[in-house]
Amino acid sequence: MTSTPESVTPNLPPSATGFSPELQAEIDAAMAQIDRDADAEDARKAAAPKHDPRPQVAASVRPAGTRGPRVVTAGREHRTGTIVSVGPTDIFLEFGPKELGVLPRIQFKEDELPKTGDSLEVVIDKFEASESLFLCSRPGAIQKAAWEGLEPGQVVEARVKAVSKGGLECELADHAAFMPASQVAIERVPDLSVYVGEKLKCKVVRVERIGRGNIILSRRDVLDEERRESAKKLKDTLAIDQTIEGVVRKVMPFGAFVDLGGVDGLIHISDLTYDRINFGEKAVEKYVKEGQRVSVRILKIDWENDRISLGFKQVQGDPFASATEKIAESAELNGKVTKITEFGAFVEIGPGVEGLVHISELDHKRVVKVEDVVKVDEVVRVKVLKIDPDNRRISLSIKALKPLPELSIGGAGGTGPGKGGKGKRGEVGRSAEEILKETPALRRMREKNRKMQFKGGLM
Repeated sequence: MTSTPESVTPNLPPSATGFSPELQAEIDAAMAQIDRDADAEDARKAAAPKHDPRPQVAASVRPAGTRGPRVVTAGREHRTGTIVSVGPTDIFLEFGPKELGVLPRIQFKEDELPKTGDSLEVVIDKFEASESLFLCSRPGAIQKAAWEGLEPGQVVEARVKAVSKGGLECELADHAAFMPASQVAIERVPDLSVYVGEKLKCKVVRVERIGRGNIILSRRDVLDEERRESAKKLKDTLAIDQTIEGVVRKVMPFGAFVDLGGVDGLIHISDLTYDRINFGEKAVEKYVKEGQRVSVRILKIDWENDRISLGFKQVQGDPFASATEKIAESAELNGKVTKITEFGAFVEIGPGVEGLVHISELDHKRVVKVEDVVKVDEVVRVKVLKIDPDNRRISLSIKALKPLPELSIGGAGGTGPGKGGKGKRGEVGRSAEEILKETPALRRMREKNRKMQFKGGLM
């Protein structure tokens, strides 16, 4: 690369570019690589046979001392024509007999598109003799800049040709330009190839008019300005308790930032879901992901500190409240075991609604390990013991739906099978209800007969 310090536009302070020293180093390294590639290409062309079937352009059409494409000397003429066709990419209009013009449809918003038969004033940029067409543009629209008119700070439209190491290779004024990866968008773009073939509105950061005439572009600066303009308008429209749509811009361990159209708001992790949620990006990504379009509610606005608090769960609705409206205490339900702890098991009894089966409510017998009774993902039958709306807790029981254990008794005076001598081994004992029905008089009579050693009777 043969450029010198004078190749940089004079009197342009480093802060005017908005580039940090690290970014400047990134640009210089990328441009050095581009120059090396160009040197190799020039060497290859120099070694090739010098035959070019294309007609040669006279040297007089290039201004002396200017590197770059041929300059069009015609003035910018304004003319009014009649729309004859509105296509998917171009709009054609007629100025007179056999005088047709074309301009890009992208220069109009969809709700501002002209219709066939409308009159439209345009600017004549160039006459394309090979197609007998006037290349036009909308007055005031971003134009494809001419090489000799490029200046830092100018907003232009460049076409992306390819992805290179460190950024995008673009075409501007029929000349090569470079856009660093960090200047393509506000947020990091993992795959820059999505921009290949697109026309991007960007700002000229640097122009080198000697050497190979390198041009540095930034789209991020344009996007920042558009966001600031949108933010001014949003300040007059946003209000607390308003529900608005936005795009998740960044996921953080403590929540997610949402772009509301020029202003960012934060969904704190506590306002993300009614479920229990752990701290961390992976936990947040279970509910929202970068690039996802979401509906949020504005909880708090602090314009002095540029902070907006958003709620995601408030728009989704509270599954706990909905479930408890349909579930009553003592109800019997089917549920799936979602988590096992030392003190019990959590059972999902509805979408997003869980209750706790305490270890003491798993079985009538003493339970040492919860895993001995239930397993994760197992479907169980539970009974609702208590609903606590204030603390958002539901107490469940499995043993309440299990039959009471039956007692086995043996012979006289025995409480177990085969004890006492005369009872039959394995004899089924009385139920708890039967025991409770006994009266004190009946028990005294049974004891009296036992002392008399009757072989029959009430034993």
